[in-house]
Amino acid sequence: MTHEFRTIEFHRDGDVLIVTIDHPDSEINAVDHDLHADLTALFPRLQEEREARSVLLTGRGRAFSAGGDFSWFPTLQDPDTLRALHLDAKAMIWDLLDVHLPIVTALNGHAMGLGASIALLTDVVFMAESARIGDPHVSVGLVAGDGGTIAWPLALGPMLAKRFLFTGDPVSAAEAVQFGLAHRSSPDERLHDEALAFAHRLAAGAPLAIQGTKAAVNAWIKATAGPSFDIAMANEMTTFRSEDHPEALAAIAEKRLPHFEGK
Repeated sequence: MTHEFRTIEFHRDGDVLIVTIDHPDSEINAVDHDLHADLTALFPRLQEEREARSVLLTGRGRAFSAGGDFSWFPTLQDPDTLRALHLDAKAMIWDLLDVHLPIVTALNGHAMGLGASIALLTDVVFMAESARIGDPHVSVGLVAGDGGTIAWPLALGPMLAKRFLFTGDPVSAAEAVQFGLAHRSSPDERLHDEALAFAHRLAAGAPLAIQGTKAAVNAWIKATAGPSFDIAMANEMTTFRSEDHPEALAAIAEKRLPHFEGK
């Protein structure tokens, strides 16, 4: 891999590769061009990993990833930029599902939008008690096209998933465990140690058996979710160029309720 990561750091703890989202320009690890590019390159990098036997994915700052950077969104009105984003977004999710190593995710803070999708499509999720997880795409007039329409129904079932995808309401750590979105809710100060201990437990397991089981489950996810993902991505690209999307951004900036017209 020749990609130079700007917003993601790597270090090792024995057989565990620790991957930390740490955007130097955003304490909430908002997704902009740089972070999106790094996330697109991350999972091919993990597919090439041969030393570690498990991965711990986490964040630094006040959030795991608080979703899209609103200041980045206006640049996506350009058709060529939007087309490239579309291609990268599908590659990112499919590459994530093709990582052979088990991935434990430790949500140090809020995981929204793409951050939530990535977390929910990894293998085991720990959440800090103060963390929240949600997908607020609809709040900014967008379809949840970057994995949300796969990840949430897989975890919750279609009806409950639509309740959260339609509203964008966040889910607390305790609720996430209750609903099956997360494995465990940990006190904030113990999150890293507990998640790392579980990553070491997986690293000590039979690697061929764990990796083969993961591959089989994720093959089912891809076969089941492929058509839905393509529809969601196409509709997200359409809504990026709708009138409702800039109206939502303007309403947020002006601290008022948006007026959506379905155009």
